[in-house]
Amino acid sequence: MRIKTVCLGNICRSPAAESVLVAKLARAGLDDVEVSSAGTADYHVGEPPHHESQAEGESRGYVFTSRAAQFEAEDFDGTDLILVMDDSNEDDVLSLARTPEDEAKVVRLGAFASDVTDGSGVRDVPDPWGRPREAYVAMYDQIEDAVDGLVTAIQEDRVGEVVAAQRVLRG
Repeated sequence: MRIKTVCLGNICRSPAAESVLVAKLARAGLDDVEVSSAGTADYHVGEPPHHESQAEGESRGYVFTSRAAQFEAEDFDGTDLILVMDDSNEDDVLSLARTPEDEAKVVRLGAFASDVTDGSGVRDVPDPWGRPREAYVAMYDQIEDAVDGLVTAIQEDRVGEVVAAQRVLRG
């Protein structure tokens, strides 16, 4: 399975989600999953993660290896699951989808969070950029919870079920 995490600039939320996911997949022994990240905008292409995002992640034991990249339509071809951080990222990624199969790969990371119940919407992962350190702490807390749910869904072969349920809600 190939997963791509996506936010706006690919320096705060999506590299955080990528790093958390890589670590938690490794702990779960799921070594057949590849993870990368991208942003919907080209503001920070080539840059490392934001210093606050990286500092909070490293304090939690996560490692950062990627540089910011922009999500492009061709990314659908090499990806099985695209985890967007909020409804705006979702709209931007879906606008690049070329087929219904591309659209079917897109879901908000929050769909895997512990606070999601059948038929409910999902919480966005708020963008912490330009906000105090506490926003980065809250972002990681939210990402870790959702990634735990995603890892469980992968282990239980329920990812498709979660994505399909969110597609119905998306309309």
